[in-house]
Amino acid sequence: QVQLVESGGGLVQAGGSLRLSCAASGRTFSTYALGWFRQAPGKEREFVGAISRGGSSTYYADSVKGRFTISRDNAKNTVFLQMNSLTPEDTAVYYCAADAPDRWGIVALTSAITAYDYWGQGTQVTVSS
Repeated sequence: QVQLVESGGGLVQAGGSLRLSCAASGRTFSTYALGWFRQAPGKEREFVGAISRGGSSTYYADSVKGRFTISRDNAKNTVFLQMNSLTPEDTAVYYCAADAPDRWGIVALTSAITAYDYWGQGTQVTVSS
């Protein structure tokens, strides 16, 4: 079981930056792949990016590639989302999620929402124009 708590959201002007954090409980944090998703008002939740359990591999949605960076600190059970060059289109509630390994201990990076087993409550990011 993993509990996830996001923080770091807020109001920022277009062109600005924010760094989101997601703190996890549990001793198995390093075995999970982690993802960030977002949901804007009236829209479906969408994939932002993901990071492998060791942190060596990342995968981003085209809409954020080159602007957002995911990293993790397994010693501190925390994953980060650095967001630069923000635009009003980035306004959304941002969620972190954990994807548990399968019975063979394998977990792949994926954008599929249904693949993720645990979710945080979300943190609001608002970008003003």
